[in-house]
Amino acid sequence: MTLANANPTIAKPMEISPEVREALRPRWSGFLNKAGVALVIAVLLGLSYYPAEVDRWTYLITDADNMAVFIGDFLSPDFTDLELFVLKMVETVQIALWGTFLSIVVGVPCGLLSSNNIAPVWIVQPMRRLMDAARAINELVFAILFVAAVGLGPFAGVMALFIHNLGVISKLFSEAVEAIDPRPVEGIRATGASRLQQVIYGVIPQVMPLWSSFSLYRFETLVRSATVLGIVGAGGIGFTFYESFRAFQYDRAAAVIIVVVVVVSIIDILSSQLRKRLI
Repeated sequence: MTLANANPTIAKPMEISPEVREALRPRWSGFLNKAGVALVIAVLLGLSYYPAEVDRWTYLITDADNMAVFIGDFLSPDFTDLELFVLKMVETVQIALWGTFLSIVVGVPCGLLSSNNIAPVWIVQPMRRLMDAARAINELVFAILFVAAVGLGPFAGVMALFIHNLGVISKLFSEAVEAIDPRPVEGIRATGASRLQQVIYGVIPQVMPLWSSFSLYRFETLVRSATVLGIVGAGGIGFTFYESFRAFQYDRAAAVIIVVVVVVSIIDILSSQLRKRLI
């Protein structure tokens, strides 16, 4: 009699199924792929080390006296002109608000015309390339162009944010449209509804929560972007910060930064709460 027959409490070793054995087998191909990606990233970082002047990180230590003055002034912000800072920050928010509003109004039809399940390909492709061009150029570049076109002031900032954000918002809106459930649209089409009615009653109700969330998120982003447009004369608090920094008034510049951070944080909290209610 064997030991296993003599003592039935001793369990026989469990056999591993071929499927489990296959799942546990090391995947060398996956490891090599990840190692290859890591190697490419390492090579790219190495090649860009000197062109990006990352080797100048030592200046943060060798110029300790300058850094001490810089940090010391920033740690004692000057709020003497707080009322001016707040007014300029309100102007910045208003610039972002109008830039967001205009981009949404124009972005709705552009987003629909950029969707493969709504518009024909001969409309979709040119519209997407146009939106790519708007999205590819930074707001600051647009601000420089509009300052030259319409003059200094907040309107140049509004137009800069509007054009750039139009490309972004159209991309987000079109992706939401392409991810809808087609069955409600097919049901509306079966009633003999026109293409416009199918979009109004079958598409827009499905994407409205996402569109609203995207719009709030982009508004937050544009408030942050609008804070720097003043550097080129496009209105807002950016010019106040730039003038303070250029005059070596680091304590005043620190106060401007604090005002920006507080306002942007408040907007972020409020919009996050709204997004939770919409989705």
